[in-house]
Amino acid sequence: MNWGLLRAVMGGAMLVMAGAASAQDKATNQQAQTPTPQQADDKPSGPPDKETWAAPFGGTWTATFAFVTDYSYRGISQTQRQVAVQPSFGYETAPVSEKVPLTAYVGAWGSSLYFPNTPTWAEIDLNAGLRLKPLEGKLTFDLGYTRYNYLGAPGDLFYDFNEFSLVAGYDFGIVQLSGAVRYSPNFFGNSGIAWYKWGQLVVPLSFININENVAFKLFGTVGNQYVERFTNYGIGNNNYWDWQVGFGASVYGFDLSVAYVDTNLDVPQCANTMNCDARAIFTISKTF
Repeated sequence: MNWGLLRAVMGGAMLVMAGAASAQDKATNQQAQTPTPQQADDKPSGPPDKETWAAPFGGTWTATFAFVTDYSYRGISQTQRQVAVQPSFGYETAPVSEKVPLTAYVGAWGSSLYFPNTPTWAEIDLNAGLRLKPLEGKLTFDLGYTRYNYLGAPGDLFYDFNEFSLVAGYDFGIVQLSGAVRYSPNFFGNSGIAWYKWGQLVVPLSFININENVAFKLFGTVGNQYVERFTNYGIGNNNYWDWQVGFGASVYGFDLSVAYVDTNLDVPQCANTMNCDARAIFTISKTF
């Protein structure tokens, strides 16, 4: 039995139940936003504008549980191309005012892992930041901080690290564009300064009209990762590219996607593994 996967499932269930216990006056946020696809570059930086619970000080709680056939972080598998479970939980404040649509958020995101020859069994990311949504929410800016924590990893491996990010996006209606810059002063495995830049395109397929509970989209992303001490990170160059293209659907409150994910790292440049090779990843998630 895969005890790491079992513990991650139990941890995810406890996280969701904690959110439900704290929730009050569950309601659906009517602000429209296309769900972000399973992303090879990063994790959600805060609670999405989907189903929420009322929270103190006019804010909202959200909780999401996802199942993926592979946890891909910036194109590189973190589970040896095996399945993972990924719970998340977040709180976002109410906007400062109608004229100043600025909010703050805190949250946690987790995933089961499989790092051979180490006792590491899960990743827990703690995040916080500020989000600005002018132009009736069509334009979005997100300034965030994430602390990556690897449960079970010995301290001398230096897996844990900090990262700062700036994300911007605009919803044109027929297409949604977003991009981000992420910086870490000392990346995973004591690998030094790291920069990650990525862009994303989402095309809602609104002409496929089944009913109000079903929606479809196409999406694509491309990113570039620079790592100062790249050998510590386990890659053969100080930078590499990753990309994905996929199809997503929201069906009666469930989000599903299938994506083709790849990098320009071959087996010798990926610690002699196939973790950087092309593959298809299926994701199903539910926001509670």
